[in-house]
Amino acid sequence: MNAEENLKGLKGWLFLVGLGLIVYPVRLAFIMGPLFYNMFTDGSFEYLTTPGTESYSPLWKPILIFEGVFNVLMILFSFFVTYLFFKKNYQFPKAYIVFLILPLVLMPTDAWLGSFVVKDEPMFDPETSKEIIRSFIAAVIWIPYMLLSKRVKATFVEGKPTVTEAEL
Repeated sequence: MNAEENLKGLKGWLFLVGLGLIVYPVRLAFIMGPLFYNMFTDGSFEYLTTPGTESYSPLWKPILIFEGVFNVLMILFSFFVTYLFFKKNYQFPKAYIVFLILPLVLMPTDAWLGSFVVKDEPMFDPETSKEIIRSFIAAVIWIPYMLLSKRVKATFVEGKPTVTEAEL
């Protein structure tokens, strides 16, 4: 078995990547599911989005819809990225990098938009700050790994188009 064959496979640090991909949608659904369920069943959504109520703002509805859509799309995207991971598809490293960058862009954007509605609270509450830091640490660790790892280069090769001599 040559060195490259020894590097192939979902082992080593890639095991942690796979574990994170499996846990991610469960964790997000566990956090966001009850929050959105309660919001739509206890009257909070109507209270925040109905003109004339004390907490009404015309921005609440688009912000809450943005958050809901973002979270659902992140769960769906995590399933796609997990599929690429277990298929060892050559597109996995790039898709995973996008998966890591999206929260770093969208969570601060969401917090910024929320600051226009909830003016007496800090833009980055402790929970939001914790999630942004968690995403930042994950990106700092895993993006360079995806770009530089020999194991990643040896493992994620399935479906990769080959260049034939006729195309040269």
